[in-house]
Amino acid sequence: MKILVVDDEQDICEILQYNLETEGYEVDTANSAEEALLMPLTDYSLILLDVMMGEMSGFQMARRLKEREETAAIPIIFITALDSEDNTVKGLNIGADDYIAKPLMMKEVKARVKAVLRRVTAAQSNAARADHEDDNEVKYEGIVLNLDSKTAMLDGEELLLTKLEFEILTLFLRRPNRVFGRNDLLERCWPHDVYVQDRTVDVNITRLRKKIGKYGKQIKTRVGYGYCFES
Repeated sequence: MKILVVDDEQDICEILQYNLETEGYEVDTANSAEEALLMPLTDYSLILLDVMMGEMSGFQMARRLKEREETAAIPIIFITALDSEDNTVKGLNIGADDYIAKPLMMKEVKARVKAVLRRVTAAQSNAARADHEDDNEVKYEGIVLNLDSKTAMLDGEELLLTKLEFEILTLFLRRPNRVFGRNDLLERCWPHDVYVQDRTVDVNITRLRKKIGKYGKQIKTRVGYGYCFES
């Protein structure tokens, strides 16, 4: 992982760089916020940022980073001699992940760096897992639809659905509480080269209600509008 240290005191940059590199990190340094902002910031997994610097403070740099979509998610640990509660709160409100007061204790710095990176990595892993699940599964309580295998489970048991029933239920569970008119359902779930009467939609909805048991009552008819799955 790459870490960027931003501090206008060169000796502090060198001390942090040395100690973090002994932990296996790749470390770059900058002696001002202005210099740091010219660097490829998206390459870094973490920024250690001094608050009190020259023309641009660490707080100002952090605000810029959080305002930019491409850098908003980079974790920041503020390092500063300003250890008052107000400054800590200010830094955290900007979006910092942690706050370390000078004089620096290297064991503490290493521990906090590891903790932040571990937390961020876990959050990214959970988000990626959730995205993957969202792509491959649609769930509502005891109903689980696997979009890859085109299988449906109801309270742990396989649910035998026709292709149309599967498509309709997928649409309902992806957009709960949204009302779909018959034309919407025909457009989204039926083959476009097949002529289907409106009544066919009603028949499939009735069959689907029966197949999903206790959840069938959640497929509501909105007279004059269509159907929705009420969560």
